[in-house]
Amino acid sequence: MSKKRPGGESLPSAPSTATGPSPDHEVPAATPEPDPKRWWALAVIALAQLMVILDGTVVNIALPSAQRALGMSDADRQWVITAYTLAFGGLLLLGGRIADLVGRKRTFVIGLAGFAAASALGGAAAGPGMLFAARALQGAFAAVLAPSALSLLATTFTDPKERARAFGVYGALAGGGSAVGLIVGGLLTEYLNWRWSLYVNVPIALAALLGAPAFLRDRSGRRSGHLDVPGALLGCGGLVALVYGFSEAEPRGWSSPSVLTPLVAGVVLLAAFVWWQSRAASPLLPLRIVRDRVRAGSLATMGLATIGMFGVFLFLTYYLQVVLGYPPVRTGLAFVPISAGIVIGATQIAARLLPRTAPRTLMSSGMVLAAAGMVLLSSLTVHAQYVTHVLPALLLLGLGMGLTFMPVYATATAGVPAQDAGVASAVLNTVQQMGASLGTVLLNTIATGATGRYLHSHVRGPDADGATLDQGMVHGFSVAYRCSAGVLLLAALVAGLTVWHRTPKHAGHDAPA
Repeated sequence: MSKKRPGGESLPSAPSTATGPSPDHEVPAATPEPDPKRWWALAVIALAQLMVILDGTVVNIALPSAQRALGMSDADRQWVITAYTLAFGGLLLLGGRIADLVGRKRTFVIGLAGFAAASALGGAAAGPGMLFAARALQGAFAAVLAPSALSLLATTFTDPKERARAFGVYGALAGGGSAVGLIVGGLLTEYLNWRWSLYVNVPIALAALLGAPAFLRDRSGRRSGHLDVPGALLGCGGLVALVYGFSEAEPRGWSSPSVLTPLVAGVVLLAAFVWWQSRAASPLLPLRIVRDRVRAGSLATMGLATIGMFGVFLFLTYYLQVVLGYPPVRTGLAFVPISAGIVIGATQIAARLLPRTAPRTLMSSGMVLAAAGMVLLSSLTVHAQYVTHVLPALLLLGLGMGLTFMPVYATATAGVPAQDAGVASAVLNTVQQMGASLGTVLLNTIATGATGRYLHSHVRGPDADGATLDQGMVHGFSVAYRCSAGVLLLAALVAGLTVWHRTPKHAGHDAPA
């Protein structure tokens, strides 16, 4: 059964995009022959995923050293981070559709090689401009690599138990890579120098490049068609404008024209993008992908989770280094428990339970655990002890992230037609990237405002002493943590109300177009 687009072409009917059987009936699906090299393929995909996620935070701890070495101003240093997030978040949808048109294995290899070259360029940077350009190139190649990796994983593993294990590994890397980046950044900065926070990507990419030709198999998808150029310009332009506007909000203030103009432009461009996608002959983002309630609920859960979660890395880094006086390596190692919690939650709990447990149960439970961890962090003081105050919160956060991210990745990519696997994966990555960018900016603005109000009410003279400044900083973090807890509880509610279906018996196969 088909329906007509305004231009007269026939479209496949909605059932071809279901994420799984409904509670009332099940549609049998053909089971493709398992790839005998699929576990080696997982290792290659995992390496690439680790590199992309790790690079989002590995530079953070190295940034002060890079700023001193290259003579960056305080106003310009943010572009080391923003150049990466702008290119990555803004180009993900385009990268996903290119993967569907050109071939996911081919774009995976291109993304790996380009990311390695951009990393080497950044490590050899002779000035700020060269470093900013290299970070933008990293983001652009990551926008090609990330959706290719996730869609290859989704089409390689079809058996529900194997799929759960594979997405458990992927979810652990997706959630824990940011924390690992802080650890690696601290070690490289303290014992080598800041340039190695970029050079470290080269051997990882080379290892994945050696394995990709031998172990990756790209299932059949669309190999003909045209790239939706107007859609690419509208969608990518809108996302870039939003990310840029959010990145400028903290230094310039929300009422600044430099903030309001790109935010309004981003909203207008994205509205035009949605309108165009409903009419384009070969849309960049087929709207059938996001119209499915279960997939839309999974995407919303991921977006809210990353909004609430990613501020923890920024605030805890400052808390441990500035308030408690930790050196870079000790700061990085302090995040090990959250990484351990993510790995356990994703691979040992969620991966084992997903084949026989409703995804919404795991997602909601994970977000409630993470919210409890945020509440514990909100009670930190300037004299808190790591073992008794910080450690329990990190373990709860890690377990919560692992329990949530793994079923979100598996559910949001289940049952997608093969020709749409790349763009569906790009949508999920885009939501995660945009959530992280938005969450960091919003929570940092909340924390900064709360700190300012605290100092205004507690400082009587022209200057504040160090103890008062630390107390004001911790107070600001506490307010932001409470806001994060509220966002995570909202994510739990959204997952519980929208992700209503059983785990598919065979997900990720080449569904008909």
